Amino acid sequence: MSVLPSVAVVILNWNGRGFLEKFLPSVCQSTYGNLELYLADNASTDDSVAFTQTHFPQVKIIRNPFNNGFAGGYNEALQHVQADIYVLLNQDVEVSPGWIEPVVALMQQDPQIAACQPKLRAYYQQDEFEYAGAAGGWMDILGYTFCRGRILYTTEKDEGQYDDVQDVFWATGAALFIRSKCFHEVKGFDADFFAHMEEVDLCWRLQRAGYRISYCPDSVVYHVGGGSLPQGNPRKLYLNFRNNLMMLWKNLHPFDRWIVLSQRFFLDVLAAVKSLVAGKPKDMTAIIRAYKDYHKWRRKYDLKQDHLPWKKLLDMQGVFHGIMIWRYYFLGRKEFSKLEHEKERRMPNA
Repeated sequence: MSVLPSVAVVILNWNGRGFLEKFLPSVCQSTYGNLELYLADNASTDDSVAFTQTHFPQVKIIRNPFNNGFAGGYNEALQHVQADIYVLLNQDVEVSPGWIEPVVALMQQDPQIAACQPKLRAYYQQDEFEYAGAAGGWMDILGYTFCRGRILYTTEKDEGQYDDVQDVFWATGAALFIRSKCFHEVKGFDADFFAHMEEVDLCWRLQRAGYRISYCPDSVVYHVGGGSLPQGNPRKLYLNFRNNLMMLWKNLHPFDRWIVLSQRFFLDVLAAVKSLVAGKPKDMTAIIRAYKDYHKWRRKYDLKQDHLPWKKLLDMQGVFHGIMIWRYYFLGRKEFSKLEHEKERRMPNA
């Protein structure tokens, strides 16, 4: 009889008393047979730790001395967790019965699957996919991220159209299953990211290390989203732009790097101008500041420090061989299944 892999669900918390009260009961009802639950607290100033200790004594507490964001917070907390598989779960996620078992079973079938995500639906519109991960993350040839079931701000209803197991480019950080040995092998999250896109960067490095990222439709969780920074927040926009540029510089094959980043600069200038014309000067300022801080970061970053092999972007799983924003805005293809025609799937152009 095989032994179940040990699983640790680790919820990173910062002033999330309301979310914990609402969503911890579903997590504590998980039925997986070799499971431990942790609350990793990022120096909260509310009573969320005391609340958890009182009402959910089965949850172990890890206290981080500072709030170093999602990336740094998990890097710190996971030094204190021993398990075969980590499940990094947002504090604003409700899980469904039996949500752990199918993902672990899929990962056990193939040791090359380093990370996997369940189906992510919206908590308040439970028949729809949720922005942060939907049915698995993809990326286009210019580094724009999107999901099966969500392109930009357009989310689809879940009608079973993505109920197939599939390799993807990135798995959502809202409910990320990852082998602990793989997490530490690639040195975890990049703490410079603080929050946003750190899971995409991590999954890219895992692919560069020879692993696969997968999506498991038989597990479903429900995500509120925007719990820390809501959509439209200039701080969120800043982090998304800055972190995306950092990720591209770090991970793109040297042959691709200058080509992609020069095209991105042109498109990001257009985005900044569009923000100003739309009466959103704070958004334009956020984009400019993102570029300024990206260039500061680049002057100190050593590309040799990760020691991972280079891989051409078009040779990786979950990469759309076209320009997503072109298809979305100019061709009106706002659903993943309509993003490309069959004959275009191997064409590396827009």
